[in-house]
Amino acid sequence: MTIVVTTPTGQVGSRVVRLLLQAGVRPRVLVRDPARLDAAIRERVDVRRGDMTDAAFVREATSGARTVFWVDPTPHSSEDPIETSDRTADPLIEAAQAGDVARVVLLSSVGAEKRHGAGHIDGLARIEERLDATAADTLHLRCAYFFTNLFMDLDGLAAGVLSTPFRPDVPMAWVDPRDIGDVVAARLLNDDWKGHEVQAVHGPEDLSFQQVAAILSEVLDRTIRVEAVGEDDLRAALSSAGLSPSAVDGIVGMSAGTRDLAPEQPRDVITTTPTPLAAWAYANLRPAVLKATT
Repeated sequence: MTIVVTTPTGQVGSRVVRLLLQAGVRPRVLVRDPARLDAAIRERVDVRRGDMTDAAFVREATSGARTVFWVDPTPHSSEDPIETSDRTADPLIEAAQAGDVARVVLLSSVGAEKRHGAGHIDGLARIEERLDATAADTLHLRCAYFFTNLFMDLDGLAAGVLSTPFRPDVPMAWVDPRDIGDVVAARLLNDDWKGHEVQAVHGPEDLSFQQVAAILSEVLDRTIRVEAVGEDDLRAALSSAGLSPSAVDGIVGMSAGTRDLAPEQPRDVITTTPTPLAAWAYANLRPAVLKATT
């Protein structure tokens, strides 16, 4: 059983690699810089060094694999993130069409079910559609809002402010990327599923940003207030940071397009993962915020 893992040093991919190793599987990992892999991990995996935007590299590195775990490597700040996501997936699609890859597990997102109107998530929706048009077995994991997105404004949290372009009072699904890795590994190791499937990964509970602020106030030992950021203000801030109009549209569209979205998959025993935000924040966010204040 050959399993390919992309972005093996990422938040989700690193967890997947470790679990596969513990299950007795030697995964093939695609990585730009092998030095970023822990030395103990590096000697136990099949390393393929290259750039995920290099179509020839991706085509060769995925060929002959039983299963590929695909994480779109396109940064939100890319010149045209939707086009880049679609183009970067071309060699994977070609491998699936040619029968060189039998199964693909895609790290997708809540909102991809809309197909259009969700910013950069539209790129994942396009990959879903293209994969489902091949003969490969496909699983799209539509994941919730990552806990780790809170790392993007440590200075704000240190100052007692949680900024968001989402509606502060509307609950949404939040998830620990480590739990996503657990789900991914379980599905990669299960050789029985067939066809085209979608599975949501919703985290333990839906939380509004106001509820998140209350949790973080306790974890961080300071009052955290929510500051809603309007679409115009967000566009202005992103543009002033030097992002292209397409990149700005991609980022703004993700929040605007999913603001009132009811996920296609309901919350149930399959889609709910265990780690609560408070436990994650005590272990991960609290040390980072304390460091930002020193």
